[in-house]
Amino acid sequence: MIKKVLPLSLIVALRFFGLFIVLSVLSSYAKELPGGTAFLAGIALGGYALTQAVLQVPFGVMSDKFGRKKTLLFGLLLFAFGSFIAGMADNIYTLLLGRFLQGAGAIGSVVTAMIADQVREDERGHAMAIMGMTIAMSFAAAMIIGPIVAGIYSVSTLFWMTGVLALIALVILFTAVPEPPHIEHHYSEEEAKIGSVFKDKDLVRMYITFLFHSSTMAIAFFIIPMLLSNKFGMEKMEYWKVYLPAVIFGILAMAPAAILGEKYGKGKEVFIASVLFIIASFALMGFSSSFWLFAVGATFFFIGFNMFEPLLQSFVSKFAKVHQKGAALGVANTFAYVGIFLGGAIGGWLYGHYQERGVAIAVIILSIFWIAWIVSMRNPALRENLFLSTDIFKEEKLPNLKGVEGINDFYTNKTEKTMVIKYEKEIIDEDTIRGLLS
Repeated sequence: MIKKVLPLSLIVALRFFGLFIVLSVLSSYAKELPGGTAFLAGIALGGYALTQAVLQVPFGVMSDKFGRKKTLLFGLLLFAFGSFIAGMADNIYTLLLGRFLQGAGAIGSVVTAMIADQVREDERGHAMAIMGMTIAMSFAAAMIIGPIVAGIYSVSTLFWMTGVLALIALVILFTAVPEPPHIEHHYSEEEAKIGSVFKDKDLVRMYITFLFHSSTMAIAFFIIPMLLSNKFGMEKMEYWKVYLPAVIFGILAMAPAAILGEKYGKGKEVFIASVLFIIASFALMGFSSSFWLFAVGATFFFIGFNMFEPLLQSFVSKFAKVHQKGAALGVANTFAYVGIFLGGAIGGWLYGHYQERGVAIAVIILSIFWIAWIVSMRNPALRENLFLSTDIFKEEKLPNLKGVEGINDFYTNKTEKTMVIKYEKEIIDEDTIRGLLS
């Protein structure tokens, strides 16, 4: 499984490293460019997310229809081009153009869907955790390297690095990523339409969770460098003193979150604990005049944010049916990128009018609604997977499972000669399913 997942995780990590490396310094840099304001700096921070949001679902659907690798090639080239444009920016508007073009390479859902294709249902949680940990490591490295490189050279250098990394990801794609297995599903054309991914209430709840999660991230990455510079008088090269311990504790929080969520079925409880950390973080960052309490608040944010990472993509892939994984992950990532854009824009506007306290109050109110939303979500751990060999069980009977209470999804992995049935263990058991297919 590692050989299948690691190359794709590296592609995602390189891309996210390129996005993360500018987050720690971008808001203060954008505000200083000709034409820059606090609001436009917020747009620069989250602007790439607007085009990501618009194109995430089309990219996911394209990957389902035309193939994952072709879609990834197109997306990575767009991302590299946008990075080079941003690197050449000498005013706020050219920077915004580059950020929008970066977002046009909306490959996040495609890579996640490809990982979901490559591994068995019962291994998917582990695979998504590997991807999440890889992203977290790129995040950690970016938070440390970004301020140092920006301080020694310039922020534009970071964008040039990002473009080169996107081209390296292309090399990995065509040299190390295996072809996905041939999957056959048993759904009508009507059921395969994009609207079907909104019919599952659990999927919709995950979409909104993605929105809340990413919006608070964008707000945090707007306010942290702004306050480090304006309130505490730190130079960009010194930002790592805050980011390094925050990132370390954030990474340490991921493993127990993944274990509790995947192995022990406590995903909902992990989500709620994460939001409580985020509430505490903004309370400290928004209302404390002490640098040390601010640093603790930043650390709390990284803990709360990272606890979500191993579980978000995994839960969507568990709730989604096989023929809609690309589309469902595309919708989830669309909500995430809408959240980043809104978080950057609203965070910039709130800070410009009400300073850090207004930002903190807004996030705390948002988080209260977030917890209420999570409480009513079902736990994906209630869904089990059954794997049956086509050499023993009758594949032609698989469509008979359609409409059976407790059956969520079924498909055939032609490459591995295996039928996969996803079911609700509280409603139907394995022996009953075997009987229907024997």
